[in-house]
Amino acid sequence: MKFRAWNIGKMKRNLLHVLAMGQTFLLLSVLSVVFFILLGTLGIAEKNLNNSPVSSMKGLAASLSSRFFIDMVGMELPHSANKDQPPAISGKEMSRFVFQLLTDVNPGDPKSLVAREVPGLGKGGPILLRTGSGNTTVQAPEDYRPGTGEAQGSTPDGGGKETAPGKQPPAETPGKGTSGSKGTASGNGGPGQDGGQPIKPGYKNIVMIYHSHPQEAYNPLLGANGTNPSSTDKNKNVGLVGTFLAKELERKGVATLHSFENYAATVSNYNYNYSYKYSRETVKTAMAQNGQLQYFIDIHRDSQRHAKTTTTIDGKKYAQVYFIIGHANANWRKNEAFASMIHDRLEQNYPGISRGIWGKTSSQGNGEYNQSLSPQSILIEVGGIDNSAEELERTSRVLAGIIADLYWESQEVKKAGAVAKAENPKNPEKANNAASPVNKKS
Repeated sequence: MKFRAWNIGKMKRNLLHVLAMGQTFLLLSVLSVVFFILLGTLGIAEKNLNNSPVSSMKGLAASLSSRFFIDMVGMELPHSANKDQPPAISGKEMSRFVFQLLTDVNPGDPKSLVAREVPGLGKGGPILLRTGSGNTTVQAPEDYRPGTGEAQGSTPDGGGKETAPGKQPPAETPGKGTSGSKGTASGNGGPGQDGGQPIKPGYKNIVMIYHSHPQEAYNPLLGANGTNPSSTDKNKNVGLVGTFLAKELERKGVATLHSFENYAATVSNYNYNYSYKYSRETVKTAMAQNGQLQYFIDIHRDSQRHAKTTTTIDGKKYAQVYFIIGHANANWRKNEAFASMIHDRLEQNYPGISRGIWGKTSSQGNGEYNQSLSPQSILIEVGGIDNSAEELERTSRVLAGIIADLYWESQEVKKAGAVAKAENPKNPEKANNAASPVNKKS
């Protein structure tokens, strides 16, 4: 009979080894749980604290047009594809998107190639929120900056950024000079067109058009070919676009106030860096005098050349537009939603005019753009330095038509809501549901 000798020492070593592995596994498990909890907590905190999508994938995802996804559906449902338009899914577009996704370099923007290596070049760029069919290369808007050769009454930029909201400029309140706010009003007893008597309290204006940078001009209107055209003549700068827009809104029955203030001439100690502080006072004054103002449109122009700011629709040329949303405004998403309503209708009816909706933070300038005053306050850049009066007017009419449609549709909803509440005074929830556009028959 044989007996096996037990190696107690060896068994003890194996047991200690297993226990050590178990302790290591348990420690790693605990650390993993803590890591994921910490990661989730930081993610929630970042979402709540960061009002801007700068650090998110939204800017890159926005570079895909809505037609891209429609064409993807069309691959499975052929009848849903639009055969009249070129497909958005192509080898070129796919290659560009994948290349940008992997390298963070935009093939259509050479500056992005060296943006990471040159200090300050890649920091603080505008963030693409919604792409436009008129901007297939995803090029950001270029700001107007005053410099040499400015028109009389302007002040060169000191090189600084626009003051963030809350800091007061060392200048008096605008609007007390010789060129006070002029405006238009609907044909119900109001003043005449732009250039007539100033709007007085009591007029029921719905839309306010104004200009924080009123001297942004257009080469064809000046008979020039500069890279930074500027003029104090409101018939040769963005003031003309405001006039076009106001007149078309008036023609569609929407009472409009067009305010054109040459702050450089009316404000003592004028400083370009405080432009939005001056225009903010103009808007606040108008709001106090016109209690029914709903839409606030700050008209600017882009600084790119004609080829990048013009599109052709049915043989006619139109100035293209950028929508700018300020992320220094805590409620910027509401302003983006309003801009998206205009952008979507442009994409549907006039594809090619919109160059997208772009967000800017305080690192790119003011970053707020008076948009905290109303959720329906936006900045629109209409055309570029080389767009003609005809191109600007065509686009202005399109924008006015869309804004007028939005207003009258909102009035229909309010009217339906009032009727529904009158018919169902004891059930307001049912009345509100009846007035909802979703429940209205088309």
